[in-house]
Amino acid sequence: MSTVEDFFAQHDDWPWNPPRPGRATFHYLIAVTEGELRHDVDHVTRSVTPGQWLWVRPGHAQCWHPPGAARGPFILFEPDVLRPDLARLLAPLTAHEAPAVLSPHPDDTVWLQQTALQLLDEHRALGRRQLDVHHTLRRSLLESLLLRLASSPDVSIGAAAGGTGRRDTYARFVDALELHFRELHRAADYAGLLGCSVRTLSRAARDATGKGVREVIDKRRLLEARRLLGGAGWDARAVAIHLGFTDPANFGRFFRNHTGLTPAAFTAREASTGM
Repeated sequence: MSTVEDFFAQHDDWPWNPPRPGRATFHYLIAVTEGELRHDVDHVTRSVTPGQWLWVRPGHAQCWHPPGAARGPFILFEPDVLRPDLARLLAPLTAHEAPAVLSPHPDDTVWLQQTALQLLDEHRALGRRQLDVHHTLRRSLLESLLLRLASSPDVSIGAAAGGTGRRDTYARFVDALELHFRELHRAADYAGLLGCSVRTLSRAARDATGKGVREVIDKRRLLEARRLLGGAGWDARAVAIHLGFTDPANFGRFFRNHTGLTPAAFTAREASTGM
């Protein structure tokens, strides 16, 4: 399922009235054609200017800001809307850790915006004429748009890796981490899953991110903790159990070492700021 909206039309029931945090279950793709859009993704405020695109992926925590003078089309689609072969090709673009703000090549700006607007027109027509041809055309337009966005300079995961083998190892590690970060926390765990040595995995992670494997694992666990303590409203004990800590005290030390705040202080701060 996919939906296309004139996102910046002023509707009283849009999430910025008032701003409230939530967790995305769809892909939210917004092209900014005028003004500047501010949007919180995983507790970081992003600024999106004309020619850029905002992409909020399933699982990301988000909070809306009033759009002000910002304008542009908004595309909402489910994770399984893409054909399997295309989904594999676009994996670096749809990946959990791909950039929230995309800056396509300037030569692609007009084409991308026109294609998004055509999608909007087709969606409006579909509401009046439930014909298979409109479903087919809309899917084709969405796939073409995503393929062009995939060539953006800031998309490729692991682009800094030294070779194809290491890029592939790191990509497979990211996939495994997304599935298992709650229960597997050691480099050796993931090396075993991938069928490689810890040294090979460490080199791949270092080449791709500049960080060690444990740092990448801890970063993912910390991100989930922030999401659950913030927008989801979980307490520290529940988060500790969910993320595989032996007790809440260990989780508290982990969280404080990485953020400078206790889980309770972080929750209170997020509640006072609306995010």
